[in-house]
Amino acid sequence: FVIFLIPCFVIGTDVALSCQNADDFVGASSPGDIIIGGLFAVHSEMLHPEGDPIKPVIQNCAGFEIQVFLQTLAMIHAIETINNSTLLPGITLGYEIYDTCAEVTKAMASALRFLSKFNSSEDAVEFKCNYSDYIPRVKAVIGATYSEVSMAVSRLLALQLIPQVSPASSAEILSDKIRFPSFFRTIPSDFHQTRAMTHLICESGWNWIGVIATDDDNGRFALESFGVQAMANNVCIAFKEMLPAYLSDSTFHSKVDHAIEKIVKETRVNVIVVFMRQFHVLKLFKKAIERNVNKIWIASDNWSAAVKISTIPNVRQLGTVVGFGFKSGDISSFQEFLRNLHEKPTENNKFLREYIVLSSVCAHLEYHDFQKCIANQSQDNLLKNDESKPQIWRDDFLNANIEAGFIRSTTLAVYAIAHAIKRQCKDRDCKDPSAFTPWELLEELKKVVIIDDDKEVMFDSDGDMNISYDVLLWKEIDGQMEITTVAEYDAEKGGFIFEDEEKKKDFLALKKVQSTCSQHCRPGQVKKVTESPHTCCYECIYCPENHYSNKTDMDYCYLCNNKTYWAPINSSTCYRKTIYFLAWTDWFAIFLLLLSAFGVVLVLSICVIFTKNLDTPVVKASGGLTVCYIILFSHFLIFLSTVFFIDVPTEFKCKTRQAVFGISFTLCISCILIKSLKILLAFSFDPKLQNFLKCMYKPIPTVVTCTGIQVVICTSWLIFRTPFVSQNFSIPRVIILECNEGSVVAFGIMLGYIATLAFICFIFAFKGRKLPENYNEAKFITFGMLIYFIAWIVFIPVYATTFGKYLPAVEIIVVLISNYGILCCTFLPKCYIIIYKQETNTKSAFLKMVYTYSSKSAGSVAVSQVSLDSKSSSFRAPITDSCKTENDSVSGNCHFQVPGQPLIKDKVLPKNAARTMVRKRVSSI
Repeated sequence: FVIFLIPCFVIGTDVALSCQNADDFVGASSPGDIIIGGLFAVHSEMLHPEGDPIKPVIQNCAGFEIQVFLQTLAMIHAIETINNSTLLPGITLGYEIYDTCAEVTKAMASALRFLSKFNSSEDAVEFKCNYSDYIPRVKAVIGATYSEVSMAVSRLLALQLIPQVSPASSAEILSDKIRFPSFFRTIPSDFHQTRAMTHLICESGWNWIGVIATDDDNGRFALESFGVQAMANNVCIAFKEMLPAYLSDSTFHSKVDHAIEKIVKETRVNVIVVFMRQFHVLKLFKKAIERNVNKIWIASDNWSAAVKISTIPNVRQLGTVVGFGFKSGDISSFQEFLRNLHEKPTENNKFLREYIVLSSVCAHLEYHDFQKCIANQSQDNLLKNDESKPQIWRDDFLNANIEAGFIRSTTLAVYAIAHAIKRQCKDRDCKDPSAFTPWELLEELKKVVIIDDDKEVMFDSDGDMNISYDVLLWKEIDGQMEITTVAEYDAEKGGFIFEDEEKKKDFLALKKVQSTCSQHCRPGQVKKVTESPHTCCYECIYCPENHYSNKTDMDYCYLCNNKTYWAPINSSTCYRKTIYFLAWTDWFAIFLLLLSAFGVVLVLSICVIFTKNLDTPVVKASGGLTVCYIILFSHFLIFLSTVFFIDVPTEFKCKTRQAVFGISFTLCISCILIKSLKILLAFSFDPKLQNFLKCMYKPIPTVVTCTGIQVVICTSWLIFRTPFVSQNFSIPRVIILECNEGSVVAFGIMLGYIATLAFICFIFAFKGRKLPENYNEAKFITFGMLIYFIAWIVFIPVYATTFGKYLPAVEIIVVLISNYGILCCTFLPKCYIIIYKQETNTKSAFLKMVYTYSSKSAGSVAVSQVSLDSKSSSFRAPITDSCKTENDSVSGNCHFQVPGQPLIKDKVLPKNAARTMVRKRVSSI
């Protein structure tokens, strides 16, 4: 192996501080069976003389840090408490604490001594390939204060796997057990802190912030972690400013001025996140007070509880400071330790001796000036000028500067190591320093469980203790800036916990401050990204129709769901579309229903009239009561079918309404068709036509066949392409419930079939239009069919171009028009005769009317026969009601041709026989 000797660096030119041997390098020490090392930045900077050649000499330090000094005292107090307890019976813990001066170089020198072999007179560090049996000077190390220093020291200590437990280094990278296998900490990593900050920013509605960090490993890693969290939560960083890590840097003050100028220039940035060391923040705030900067400052755990910053004169002018500090605990025993500290010997504690000297030098000053005086003294000045001054003790200043979170984390670090030692020493004599090695202690440290504040705390797999944060708010009370705890942040669950409503109000008051690049887009608006590279800078535009946004600052609008909802422009919600249909309460529906009801009443009235006048010629001539009842029943069903077109469409209504209408109308037209055939057959004198009509006139089979065909059409329609209820979205903001006919072709076939029957009926009725004046039924049937055709011809284009809830009303109207037209033309003239022309509704009057019409019709036919049969010797005269012709006066007999029958030649019949033939024709009607 190779032995490295630890050189004695000269700390200063003064003999009292010169390094005569390695022990002069120690800041505070105490002997023990097991030695624990300590690394703390008791001073904030190391002096660098100008003009001298660069030599490997560690210079004196300046800027005494009271808070870090208190951490060294917390470590000493914890070790003394353990030694006086039963936690490690028979074993005494010792310590060696070194000042890193916030410099990696000096910290590495201290770490080298930790690695030196135990009981080596020359503090030699042996180089070996295997350190499994190597016993170094210390078993574990507590520290360092800053992450940058901890990273460097941890890499060196990892050579021998010496456990290192830091109470303050929070850089996220230190959780990497591959690079830092022996590093632990009693605080959460910056991942949780930056997540907590982002949570606070989001809760307060801020998205446009500035960040200032120290240009070191800790600052850069914290900034990187915060940047990731901010991006994930749509928080934009308007600017990032990095300040030099060392106050001795010649560019430090110019960088501070530049950062302040940036803050002043960015007027929309009202929230600044600061990841810096305390002495950096002190310089920054002093400059910010000079420039009257008023912002919200979000403090990292490094300075959120720093009393020396909160007591800066006029610090209230800076605005509001809110930050995250490590969870505090009961420190009453430590405060008691501080009250008795002046009784402690100072021979082995250079830090305590220096504080006493500083207190003596600055004792005449007020609190803040006293603090400033201490921070500005260097070790050289103290030793040259103030050794002869009487010692003055000020324990009030120490108590006022306690940062409870750091005291607790330092105490936890000591106790974690003590518990690991206890587990290691169960079956070993640990008074012998070679009883175990540091790497064995490391394995036990991973399993340690500590009871703190009645809760179990332990290291996770990354070596971190994920304890809670205190949310700290700097609040002015009685003219003094006090650091108050307003909430607790659960690092594991990621939420704020408030103790009472008053503190919650203080926390929520932060929301009053706006820090956004653009105004918040209200619900109903969305962000439209502008040319700015930041997503937080945008314009707010309205959501278009049928889109909505229900939250603030949404990136896009939601489309209203399933076409059943709608939204106006600039809407924050969707509204259910109004469902339209032809309701019972609609005035137009009521009007149509009244017309249908009147039609039903009219049908029933006609039925009553015909029933009461059953034996009259008019009723008998109408086809008899059975046919009339069938026709009236079909009219009744047609009027009734209009009910299915009104109110909420259902599957039953959609299927029923067209089928009922189609079959009923077909039945009606079929019966009227039979009547037309019968009338034409009775009064036709054309032999050829009459023969054809006789063949066609089959009443029952014709009606059944015609109606049956329509039944087949409707049944096929309902089976293969059945109508159904559909939703019509053609009108904005409205859903029209309507019946979809299923098949336009089937609907057309049904109507076309009715039209075909109506057309045939029209032709037959048209041929019999010249019937007797008082019995002109064919003429009225013709008019009824014409009304039907006109109504349905107009219906087709109107139905095709109409949409909305009144579309069913169009079909109802045409059904009513055609039904009323046929009903009135068929029955009202007969009712008129029955009621008002009763003298014509007798058998004799009816026969006389038929005889007169038959005489005229037969005469016209006879004239045609005379012209065709001029060679005939007999004169064929028409038969009249008295048969008074020329031949009759001579012989009393007459030749005749019975209407509708072939000419009877050379046959002479008596006059009474001729009358009998006409009566038979009349009776056939």
